[in-house]
Amino acid sequence: MAITSRQLSLQEFLQLPEIDESPAWELVDQVPRQKPMPTAYHSILQKRLVAAIDACDSPYEAFPKLRCMVEPHSIVSDIVVMRREQIPTGNSPFVGAPPWIVEILSPNQSTTKIIAKMHICLQAGSQLGWLIDPGEKIVIVMRSRFSEVGKGQNYFSVFQGEEVLPVLEGLDWEIMPVRMFGWLF
Repeated sequence: MAITSRQLSLQEFLQLPEIDESPAWELVDQVPRQKPMPTAYHSILQKRLVAAIDACDSPYEAFPKLRCMVEPHSIVSDIVVMRREQIPTGNSPFVGAPPWIVEILSPNQSTTKIIAKMHICLQAGSQLGWLIDPGEKIVIVMRSRFSEVGKGQNYFSVFQGEEVLPVLEGLDWEIMPVRMFGWLF
């Protein structure tokens, strides 16, 4: 395996054949790290959220595990939501920060590393980020200063129970944590 814990440039990282193996590798702050193997809860939430978002009549489409190039980082969020006209063609990765990223916390995964990764995307232009914690049954919502939702500032809120989660403007969909966590067995 060519990937080590040494720092790599984005160009060096992208030349490594291992980056597309499962689970995917990311490059954050020049440090390569492999995403954890998803649990059943993680996979269920990811699958159902992508299906629910795609079922909406909206200009958006959801993708699981899409690589996004946010220079000098290579980020693979659990779910990326973008406008249809932003979808890359061919084998090209998405360049830039997608409007909405969703991360689902896995056991033994660092919450602070996920928050830092989401912060990178929000600073680069993402409007909205969800960090879903199936164990605690909460969703931490991070909003960007670039979004209408955030009204000029970066901040986060914690949602649980029957609180309606914020989504991108133009996405006619309403979801609450209690309903989302009800998908789990």
